[in-house]
Amino acid sequence: MSFTGFGSGAVSFFTELAADNSRDWWQAHRPRYEDEVRRPLEQLLADLAAEFGEAKVFRPNRDTRFSKDKSPYKTNAGAVIAHPDGSSLYLSLSAEGLHIGGGGYQLDRTQLARYRAAVDDERAGAELEAIRAALLAAGAEVTSHTKVKTAPRGYAADHPRIELLRQDGIIGMWAHPPRAWLHTAAARTRVADAWRDVGPLNEWLGRHVGP
Repeated sequence: MSFTGFGSGAVSFFTELAADNSRDWWQAHRPRYEDEVRRPLEQLLADLAAEFGEAKVFRPNRDTRFSKDKSPYKTNAGAVIAHPDGSSLYLSLSAEGLHIGGGGYQLDRTQLARYRAAVDDERAGAELEAIRAALLAAGAEVTSHTKVKTAPRGYAADHPRIELLRQDGIIGMWAHPPRAWLHTAAARTRVADAWRDVGPLNEWLGRHVGP
C-alpha cells in the first residue's frame, strides 16, 4: 500500500504525548501511533526507497541512562538514510510539523578536518558556497550542530568562508509547520523535492569529506 498521508491525528498525538509522557499514556494510545504515525511513515519511506535508498526508522523510546530528563518517549518520529560516504537524508514528524533535510550534521574529528580543508580550498570551497546559496534560495536553513565562536585553529578570522569553517558540519533543513497537505500524498512530494535539493550537498560531502 502506498503512502496517502499521515493520519489526521498524527500531530495532536505528539502534542498530547508532550503533556503526558508516561508509559501508561503511551500504552493507552499506542494504536494511534501505529496507525497514524508509524505505518504512514514506513509507507512513505518505502515509496521513496527506489530513488533514495533504504531508511532506518528511529525507535520511539528515549535512551534515558545518562539524561536528567527521564521522559520515556521521543516527541517526534524520525528516520534517516545514512550513506556509506558519510552523508545522510533525514525526516522528522512532530507537533511542530515536518522537518526534512540532509547532509553531515555533526562530523567526527577526522571528517571535520577534511571538511575544513575542502572549505579552505579555493575550488571546493567555492563549490560549497554555491551549493549553500542554492539551498537557501530553495527555502532551506543551512546550519550545523555547533559552531566555534571565532575561527578554528589554523584558519584566519578573516577567511572569505569563515562562516562555513566555523561549523562542525553542514546540513540543509526545511521546517514545515502543520498544514493540511501533511495528511495527503503531497507530503511525499515535499520530502522527495527536499531530498533532491540536498543531493548536491551530499555529493560534495561524499567527494571531499567521506565516512
